[in-house]
Order: sequence, then C-alpha cells, then structure tokens
Amino acid sequence: MSAEAIEALSEAERRGLELVRETGSIYQSEFWKELDVSSRKGSRIATALEEEGLIERESAVYEGNTTYELTPVIRDRDLDYMLLMAGEMLSPFVGEEEVDPQSDAFSQWIMNLVYEE
Repeated sequence: MSAEAIEALSEAERRGLELVRETGSIYQSEFWKELDVSSRKGSRIATALEEEGLIERESAVYEGNTTYELTPVIRDRDLDYMLLMAGEMLSPFVGEEEVDPQSDAFSQWIMNLVYEE
C-alpha cells in the first residue's frame, strides 16, 4: 500500500495497523483494548483494515470466547532487503538454522557494515 493510501486512513486505523504490525498477531478482543476504543469501534477499525487488504482476520477462540486473530498482510514490496546487506555481502544468517556469532563470515559482514559508513 502506498504512503498516500496509508495517509488516507483515519488516525485510529493507522494506530490499529501499527499495532497489528508491531505485534505480528493480536486477538481482536485485545486489539480494541490496546487502542483504548470500544469493542464496536475496534471491530470497525479491524474490518476497514481488512477491506483495504492490510490485515487478515481469522476466526479464533481466545480465553473461551470467539473472536478474531488479526495478522498483518506483508507483501514482498513492503520488505527492505537492504537491511540484510553489508556492501555486496548478504548476511550470513539468512537461511541458517544455527547462528555462530564467532564465525569468520559474520565478522566479515560486520566489517563491511563498518566500512560502508
């Protein structure tokens, strides 16, 4: 979604989107409490964000109550892969199951970060 489209959201919708993105997943019953709005307004915000394609709502049971789990929709174009780069080197941790911070590959990558500045 473009910056202009996000700016077109209401302040409450922008706060809601930020909350869902920061948490990665939140139940709607907690969503409206975190936003300090009524459950009705929280539901309207979640529905508006879903209709814009910014979040997904999946039916869920939380603390014995039926609610929705809200998760952000992340598109490849929203990701900044440059954060994984040091010069022309990709982070050695991409795709690795075990990370060794003492490895030569990591040291080289860190040194490339330092020399980029």
